[in-house]
Amino acid sequence: MIALEGIEENFRFLVLEVTNQVSETRAFVAAPSHAGYDKVVSRDDYIDNLKNIVEEKCFSKIHTARGLSKRDIDRIRGLQIISGNLERIADYCVNIAGQMRYLHDKNLLSRRDPGPLFDIIQESLSRILDVRSRAEVAGALGICRAEFELDRLYKEAFDHFMNELRRGREVENCITAIFIFRYLERIGDSLLNIGEALLFSVIGEKIKIEQFQALQQNLSQSGFEGDLSDIDFRSIWGTRSGCRIGRVTPRDAAPDPAQSGIFKEGNLKKMRRERENIDLWARISPGTGPRIFSYNEDGESASMLVEFLPGCTWNEVVLTAQWDILEDAIFVFEQTVGDIWRATLERGPASASFMSQLDGRLAAVRHVHPDFFRKPRRLGQVALPATEELIAACREIEASLCAHMTVLLHGDFNANNIVYDHSAPRVHYVDLHRSHRGDWLEDVSVFLVSFFRMPIFESALRGRINHMIASFLAHAHVFADDIGDPTWQARLALGLARSLFTSTRFELNYDFAREMSLRAHYLMEGLAEHRAGARPWEDYRLPSAVLFI
Repeated sequence: MIALEGIEENFRFLVLEVTNQVSETRAFVAAPSHAGYDKVVSRDDYIDNLKNIVEEKCFSKIHTARGLSKRDIDRIRGLQIISGNLERIADYCVNIAGQMRYLHDKNLLSRRDPGPLFDIIQESLSRILDVRSRAEVAGALGICRAEFELDRLYKEAFDHFMNELRRGREVENCITAIFIFRYLERIGDSLLNIGEALLFSVIGEKIKIEQFQALQQNLSQSGFEGDLSDIDFRSIWGTRSGCRIGRVTPRDAAPDPAQSGIFKEGNLKKMRRERENIDLWARISPGTGPRIFSYNEDGESASMLVEFLPGCTWNEVVLTAQWDILEDAIFVFEQTVGDIWRATLERGPASASFMSQLDGRLAAVRHVHPDFFRKPRRLGQVALPATEELIAACREIEASLCAHMTVLLHGDFNANNIVYDHSAPRVHYVDLHRSHRGDWLEDVSVFLVSFFRMPIFESALRGRINHMIASFLAHAHVFADDIGDPTWQARLALGLARSLFTSTRFELNYDFAREMSLRAHYLMEGLAEHRAGARPWEDYRLPSAVLFI
C-alpha cells in the first residue's frame, strides 16, 4: 500500500480542527460571548482551506501517481469523501453559532440540554483517525450508528419544543432552539457519510449502512464466520431494477465460483417475489435458477444471498465465443428454452398486454425522445396516422388475439439475464423477480430486441447478432407449429413493436434510437393494414427484416 505523503498529515489536521470546532461551538452554546462566536467563525475559513488542500492532493495523487492499486484508490477516494463531510460539520457549527443571536433566553438550552448530542458527535470524531488507520469495520459501523442516536435525541427535543409552542410559550426561543437541534441532527448525517466512506475504504465499494448490515446478516446465515474485511464485495452495475446487487467472494482467495455469492438488497415486495420465483423455478427446472443461501427482511426492504452461477452472460457468448462453441451454446440454449416451455405448457387464454405495457412507458420515451411521437400526416395519397392512433389500433387488435396457452416465463428475458456455463454445458436464468405465467411470445419478443438494440455496428459482430436472432426466430417458428399456435406471428409483431419503441428511452444515440422507433411504427402500421383488409390473423406474416441490420 502506498504512503499518501502530505495528504495524511493535512487530513489529520482537518480532523483535529473540526473536532476543536465542535468543542468551541459547545462551549459557546453553553456560555455565549463575542469572543466565543469569533472563534467559531474564524476557524471555519481555515477548515475550508484544509479541506481544499486535501481534496486537491487526492485528485492529484489519483491522476499522477503510478502503480496505484484499486485498494489505494479506494482509500484516497474515501479520504476525499470524509474531508468534504468534515467541512460540512464545521459549517453546521457556524450555523449553530449564528442561531444563538436569536435565542433571547439563554437558559432555555439548559432546560433541554444539547450536551448528549455533542457527546456523540465528539466521540465519533475522535474515532475517525484510528478507525481509518486500522481499516476497522466495527469502528466504521459505530460512527455510522451515531446518526441513528442523534436522530432519536433530536426527535425528543423536537417533540418537547413543539409541545411548548402549542401552549404558546416562548415561541421565538422555541423555534430557534429547534433550528439549533436540527443542525446537530444534520451533523449526524455527515457522520453517517463518514462512516460509510470508511466502510468503502475497507470493502472497496460504496454501500449504505442498511445494506451493509443486511450483507452481514446474510453472510452469517450462510455460514460465513470471518470478519467483513475478509470478503471482497463488487457491485454489479447496469441493473435498472432498483436493487443493490453485488458479488461477494473471500478476499485474496482463488477465483472459485463455488466460494462466491450474489448479494441482493431492495424493495420488500420485489425481493419476496424473487424468492418465491426462485423456489418455483427450483421445483420446475432444478438448476436453471440460483440457490438461495439466506434471506432476510427488515421493514420495507429485504435482502438475500444467492448462488453465483458460473459462466458468461448470453450476450458475451454470442459476441466472443468461437463459432463451434457458439453453435453448441445456441443448441443447448434453445433446447433448454423449448423444454421449459413444453414442460410448463397449459391450455387456457392468455393476453400479453403488450400495448398496455407500452402505454405505461410512453411518458419515459417522450421525456428522452419527444420527436418520436408522430402527428397525423399525409404522404401523397397515403394517410399516416399519429403514433397514439397506431397504438390505439394495435390495442384493439391485441384484444382479438388472445393466446390459447400459457407457459412459465422468465419475465425479463434479456440476454444479460441468461448465463451459459460451457463446462457443463448448462444454461441458467438470473434476476427472476418478474417470472409469471403468460404468452410465450412475451419472452421471445424481449429476447430478440435485447440483441437488436445492442449498439454494435461492426459488420462481423453484427453478423453474429443477426445469426442469433435468426436462429431463435426459427426456433420460435418450430415451437409454434408444434403446439398449434396459428396467430403467433401477429402477437410477436405486437411484442416487438412494444419492445423496440420502449427501448428508445435507454438509447441516447439518436440515429439508432430513431431507427428502433421507425421499425416499431412500421410493425404497427402493418398490423393496422392487415386488420383493415379483413384478412384472418392466421395469414399474417411477420416482416422479419425489421430485426436485422
